[in-house]
Amino acid sequence: MLKAKVAAHLILVNGRNEILMLRRFNTGFKDGEYGLVAGHVEDGESLKSAMIREAREEASIVLSPDEMEVVGVIPSLFDEYVYFFLSVDGWCGDAKNMEPDKCDDMRWFHLGDLPENTVSYIRQAIGNYVDGKWFSEIKAADI
Repeated sequence: MLKAKVAAHLILVNGRNEILMLRRFNTGFKDGEYGLVAGHVEDGESLKSAMIREAREEASIVLSPDEMEVVGVIPSLFDEYVYFFLSVDGWCGDAKNMEPDKCDDMRWFHLGDLPENTVSYIRQAIGNYVDGKWFSEIKAADI
């Protein structure tokens, strides 16, 4: 039986309708493309706990589990991952790049004007969020 791997992604939108994005660097996966604050959910860790940890580690922001909600899920049809997307009503701290060895740019982009070099399933998830769509799937050609 295949055990799915779970990854949590943060859809962090400010009052100007901008989303925080990071350009991947030196990771071996989609380097040079923009993604979100994200990471794997570790064994024994809840989805919200993983997102809180990743937000602190990658962007130096503090999230509250009470202000967090799952806004989307995208299971991959070609590998063992299920990608969850969470949003928050508020956070503490100013976002800053805490992992320059894995991310060479962090900035806010308007939801309607994402960079061309956005990871395809991230673009799909952000589009789903904007459209109020909770679920979609990734095909091999989409990754």
